[in-house]
Amino acid sequence: MSKLVVRSFSVSLDGFGAGPDQSLENPMGAGGMPLHDWAFATKTFRTMFGKEDGETGLDESFAARGFENLGAWILGRNMFGPVRGAWPNEDWKGWWGDEPPYHVPVFVLTHYPRKPLEMAGGTTFFFITDGVRAALDRARAAANGKDIRVGGGADTIRQYLEAGLMDEMHLAVSPVLLGRGESLYAGLDLPALGYEVAESRAGERATHIVVRRA
Repeated sequence: MSKLVVRSFSVSLDGFGAGPDQSLENPMGAGGMPLHDWAFATKTFRTMFGKEDGETGLDESFAARGFENLGAWILGRNMFGPVRGAWPNEDWKGWWGDEPPYHVPVFVLTHYPRKPLEMAGGTTFFFITDGVRAALDRARAAANGKDIRVGGGADTIRQYLEAGLMDEMHLAVSPVLLGRGESLYAGLDLPALGYEVAESRAGERATHIVVRRA
């Protein structure tokens, strides 16, 4: 049976998954880009950008694992794009260009309907307006027994944790302090929700924590 997982989600030492004031020009928010330095150095992520080099240590091992056995993704709307409110048009097609790196169905949480968007490379974005459980049901049906990866943002991950629906979460804790932004842990009591730390390993540029439902 498929699992609902978070993989390679970068978080600061003070618990933020993005900086404040996210925008088209600054998608990670103010000060947020260094959260992902560990990932951008790996062979897996360098390959996404057409590069042939990249580091191959523990950080790379976790980055590569993040794409194994995936049959679907779930994204919060901010992870699809910076547009707020009703869609003014359908010109925006995501942060990744004509061929996104997902290569499977992607279910985007939103309050505003939009037609499915088929992209090159096997990615189709479906826009789900009736909540996280409905998105999970659709993703499970599409995943055909493979895992479903929640790509973020922090609020979307919190909703799945609060509902007790998340099976496993890999966090890459970067040596960065943001002070404010999108908090991953705000309002959560993870032990009370039944989660525990299953693994902790220090990589080259981040510390990798795996949290599982007990």
